[in-house]
Amino acid sequence: MENWDEVRTAFQVARMGTVSGAAEVLGVHHATVIRHVDALEARMGVKLFQRHARGYTATEAGQDLLRVAQATDDQFAQLLSRIRGAGDAVSGELVVTSIGGLAGLMIPAMDAFRMAHPEVILRYLTGERLFRLEYGEAHVAIRAGSAPQEPDNVVQPFFRQRTGLYCSRAYAERFGMPDSPTDYPQHWFIGSDDHDTRAPFYKWLWENIPAERIILRATDLRTAELGVLQGMGIGFLPLWMAQEYPDLLEVCPPDPEWEAPLWLVTHVDLHRTSKVQAFLTHLKETAADWDAV
Repeated sequence: MENWDEVRTAFQVARMGTVSGAAEVLGVHHATVIRHVDALEARMGVKLFQRHARGYTATEAGQDLLRVAQATDDQFAQLLSRIRGAGDAVSGELVVTSIGGLAGLMIPAMDAFRMAHPEVILRYLTGERLFRLEYGEAHVAIRAGSAPQEPDNVVQPFFRQRTGLYCSRAYAERFGMPDSPTDYPQHWFIGSDDHDTRAPFYKWLWENIPAERIILRATDLRTAELGVLQGMGIGFLPLWMAQEYPDLLEVCPPDPEWEAPLWLVTHVDLHRTSKVQAFLTHLKETAADWDAV
């Protein structure tokens, strides 16, 4: 396609909604993005986007063009993903994604894997965005909550993360310890900033603790962990994490209602490659010790 660079740029603008977002994804200057979009609109003789203060919104003509660009980009991504994952060698780039709160478990596991396979380069992607395996954004994903339902993915049970309620000695010295759940409304808590969180323990918190008593609301588990250690409030921590801090006090032991099932997810096109299979086997063996925590 003669003007594919311009079409691909317009596709990313529509996908991200802003010039800066598209520039970051494409690895180009924002001026290049604007130039490509302007040139494509001039060549086609139609407006592909409505410009406004918050970004770019595709017009009807833009949506027609971008549907074709989406399909083409998907096909290229799937082809690249298959090429990258091909071969019998356990080497090259291996992209793994999970929720950020698992980093304390995943980094030692990945270190051991790379020691066994020194020709592997690991990329570990975390964050709120759901990385899409069908687009080749990752080889292996660890997902929390209900089992993923995408038809082209292979989904396997991984382990269930057990979570308890903890406070620091500093908190107990400041405010005392609750004797029972009936005392919880008189204490301070640390929770998620997302009222619609999928984490079962944070759902429980929002449903059972008065909102005014949740005085630190974090977007990631690491921040909540630091708040608990500082003594700001009572908060949820996975057992494996809590065991690293001998000064933590258990307010309430793990409740099955708070457990979060975790899943290993791979795309069917890459699932059987040697690199992915070696990593999955390693993770399952490693997670046997996590289940014992």
